[in-house]
Amino acid sequence: MASFRILLAVIFVGIAGYTAVTIANHGMNLMPVFFGDMAEMAWPGQFNFDFMCMLLLSGLWVSWRHEFSPAGLALGLVAVFGGASFLSAYLLIVTSKEKDVRVLLLGPGRA
Repeated sequence: MASFRILLAVIFVGIAGYTAVTIANHGMNLMPVFFGDMAEMAWPGQFNFDFMCMLLLSGLWVSWRHEFSPAGLALGLVAVFGGASFLSAYLLIVTSKEKDVRVLLLGPGRA
């Protein structure tokens, strides 16, 4: 679990740094670029569509893990828009509390 937590920290720091540089150089203009690439039906758009589907699955899992409670739905929405930044931080927090992988994956109510 320690190696996994190190990986999560590296992911979080890496994405935070990359995002900071991107915002400094290009501003906060993500949505038009993201959906514009998809509208062109080329490889960058295919990657964005695939990534968007992964974000939706991430948000669905987080919501499901919290049994679709209001807090779980809110966390799921944050997962969709927060991407790997959110998920890495979320998993760092959860893995610091839960040592059982079944509880980690299924949530405390299902494990």
